[in-house]
Amino acid sequence: MVGIKRFLTVLIAGVFLMNATSAFCDNGKVIAYYFHGSFRCPTCRNLEQYAKEAIENNFRKELDEGSLVFKPVNVEEEANKHFVNEYQLYTKSLVLSLVRDGKEVKYKNLDKIWEYVRDKTKYMDYVKSEVNNFMQDLR
Repeated sequence: MVGIKRFLTVLIAGVFLMNATSAFCDNGKVIAYYFHGSFRCPTCRNLEQYAKEAIENNFRKELDEGSLVFKPVNVEEEANKHFVNEYQLYTKSLVLSLVRDGKEVKYKNLDKIWEYVRDKTKYMDYVKSEVNNFMQDLR
């Protein structure tokens, strides 16, 4: 019986230590929001698809770890309408948000996506570069 109690005590202490350590090592995460409405024209779908491809092709490890999240959001849904005011959205947008301890530290609206949507390579390079800049803040 003493052996089981000791084992459980060590196990619980180990779990506590792992949780405490991971809390100190958590540098936050970057969320890449693609904001859209209910109506989705071909160009709007490309904006989302290119962003998703750029992120998945260049940041697979970060996506798998959870330090980067790609999140499409319909701002016409009631629960998401607050984003319009928070990020001053007026059209479909890709916004990067750096979050630490559950709070947004900084964000950037990648407004050149509209300029580059007709040039997939430029678009993907732009998204890759901007996401990489945000990911640097986690390192």
